[in-house]
Amino acid sequence: MTRDDCERVALIRVRGWRTAYRGLVPQVYLDGMDPAGDAERRRVLFDSAPAGVENLVAEDERGEVVGWACHGPYREGERATGDAELYAIYVDPERLGAGVGQALIRESARRCAAAGHPRMLLWVLRDNARARRFYERAGFRFDGTEEPFLVEGVEVPEVRYAAELVG
Repeated sequence: MTRDDCERVALIRVRGWRTAYRGLVPQVYLDGMDPAGDAERRRVLFDSAPAGVENLVAEDERGEVVGWACHGPYREGERATGDAELYAIYVDPERLGAGVGQALIRESARRCAAAGHPRMLLWVLRDNARARRFYERAGFRFDGTEEPFLVEGVEVPEVRYAAELVG
């Protein structure tokens, strides 16, 4: 990913939230998401990314960004652990089911394994059945950990998934 990709990544992220989380998080939150504001946030995060954090994009045959993933060290509170975390993965909703997400997650896992991380962890909304199936197809399993995620004052349960990485 380059800094110039931030606008397209933000649009994919906002469209992804509006598609994947409809009915799972308050609609007022989804309606209030602003791609321009998110692009600025992506640029700030891109410019100040801590060591070990990587942003990856997938492009179509014309070079247009159609997916984005971000991974780095797993954070246990404020402390990084030896594991990796998939912080985010989004695919343009028009490209869902075309293998873009699986390619991104495989490349993230490959890079994390090459960096010496034994496992990759991620958080997913408990009631997001489609995403959970996607992660399970990629080799992730629910590890029994659940936490609330607060959106517009509403608790939305998240569950943690884990996958062993092969170096």
